[in-house]
Amino acid sequence: MLAVGEGDLEAFEELVRRHQAWAWGIAYRVLGHRQESEDVVQDAFLRLREASGRYRPTSSLKTYFYQIIARLCLDRAKKKQPRYLDVVPDVPASTLDAPGEMEKTQEADAVRAALDALAPQQRMAVVLRYYEGLSYQDIALALETTPKAVERLLARGRDRLQAILKTWKDP
Repeated sequence: MLAVGEGDLEAFEELVRRHQAWAWGIAYRVLGHRQESEDVVQDAFLRLREASGRYRPTSSLKTYFYQIIARLCLDRAKKKQPRYLDVVPDVPASTLDAPGEMEKTQEADAVRAALDALAPQQRMAVVLRYYEGLSYQDIALALETTPKAVERLLARGRDRLQAILKTWKDP
């Protein structure tokens, strides 16, 4: 990051290569839309590059980047409006294990819908904890809050997810 701050574009390309996959994963899990996630990650890297001259390694770069991603995702999630498709998506061809595959798809869709039902802060905390494996302290840094607040966000998020997914499992 310090090299990027000095204008080294190859160093910036290396940062993008190292961090784009997990950054996109977070954005997609929070926003649930491929194009919107790509836009957020691109914007996050641009912000990272703009801040590179001011960056001081007081915490890890990844923690700093989590803050940028979290802020952008939460801003988008707050403005997010429902999107409706004009065209029905293609149904994949059946396979020998079609019922098993369909159940996995339905389960993934149910989890996605349950995540979407959470408040943006809760959703981000859940994604950072259970998908990214961050500690409460790291989540607190990313969300610019306290570990106690993260604990409350996660507890409420888990309760809400359990309630939503219980209705999916037990119709």
